[in-house]
Amino acid sequence: MSKPTVAIIGRPNVGKSTFFNYIVGKRISIVEDTPGVTRDRIYADANWRGRSFTLVDTGGIEESEDVITAQMRKQVDIAIDLADVIIFLTDIKQGVTSADKDIALLLRKSQKPIILVCNKSDTFGEVPNELYEFYNLGLGEPYAVSSVNAKGIGDVLDAIYEKLPAENEEENDGDVIKVALIGKPNVGKSSLINKILGEERMIVSDIAGTTRDAIDSKFSNEYGNYVFIDTAGIRRKSKVEDNLEKYSVMRSLLAVERADVCVLMLDAKDGVTAQDAKIAGEAHEAGKGIIIVVNKWDEIEKDDKTIEKYKKDVYDKLSYLSYAPILFISAKTGQRVNKLYEMINMVASQNALRVPTAVLNDILNEAVTIVQPPTDKGKRLKVFYMTQAQTKPPTFVVFVNDKELFHFSYERYLVNQIRKEFGGLVGTPVRIIVREKE
Repeated sequence: MSKPTVAIIGRPNVGKSTFFNYIVGKRISIVEDTPGVTRDRIYADANWRGRSFTLVDTGGIEESEDVITAQMRKQVDIAIDLADVIIFLTDIKQGVTSADKDIALLLRKSQKPIILVCNKSDTFGEVPNELYEFYNLGLGEPYAVSSVNAKGIGDVLDAIYEKLPAENEEENDGDVIKVALIGKPNVGKSSLINKILGEERMIVSDIAGTTRDAIDSKFSNEYGNYVFIDTAGIRRKSKVEDNLEKYSVMRSLLAVERADVCVLMLDAKDGVTAQDAKIAGEAHEAGKGIIIVVNKWDEIEKDDKTIEKYKKDVYDKLSYLSYAPILFISAKTGQRVNKLYEMINMVASQNALRVPTAVLNDILNEAVTIVQPPTDKGKRLKVFYMTQAQTKPPTFVVFVNDKELFHFSYERYLVNQIRKEFGGLVGTPVRIIVREKE
């Protein structure tokens, strides 16, 4: 069974993200003093008194004709459907508003356990008089807290603990592959996740930059167990104009760090741009498994040579990703999306490959016999032996007599020999560390 889910619901700018961050113990949700900053549902694991649960931060509820705001309301409806316990967060300084009354009505209809929390109660001591007004919402006893000062948070966590469903054996996440979808804005990352999950998990619109946070979505099928991480599109630095955008870029780069496999999404109509190369470079340098996915392939006029020509162009512009497989899809129609799972599994296993030292040195000896190590000023490079230092990515330590003689061209040759022996090590970078044998 999966962990129970606790959703935080409330109007914009009542402190949901600050409350969320305090409980999970780190700055996961973007916090900015701007209403409507949190747009998608944000998930994180939390633990209290030995019980683990998934905490969900949501966009604020407000009525508006604005396309983003209208979809935020839809996101909250989905969060309510998924939640085992709901925290209704209000602002004690503003008192009970008409929007709070509407939200309370919505939550009472949900028939879910509700915890009413009045945030921004920053003074310590007696219960503030403003708290009593919130009994009128008909949701039981309100809790006065201050997310900034950590006042009253423990009482809320105790209430969550009491309302969680009966404890079940939690699922083992040891075989879960974390997949980060990366790319510049508006290439279809959220559309692809929505197609995979079969629900409108992400807000999708043709407004670039709709996804501001990195969003985790668990998914299982016959191919395996996955966590798909939808990231904010990374724009050129000259385009990063406000703090919110900077946070989003940082969040995307952190998502790359915690992923096992990065799916670099390209827009078929745009081809590889300079920004795509920058984003791909981040994943390559981080040593992640990489798959290049060309989206919107259904919108391209094709003949029997189109795919090969497109692949050549991609590899010419991203030459350092020559090991990465390319998949042509349409997130809108679902074309070839099912092929992505087997590719993810293959790339993840190749990225985690471990080679026995004896096998590795057999490969090394054969490689040295075929192509002699280089010489410089009469001194020849001697390669003594090789061992694997780590996985993710496969990293090998080569011991030699003189590091200065170990040219990049010979390093590349050895990497190619290793790839040749293990099916190309598709989708993963391979690193070599050179050390002199004392």
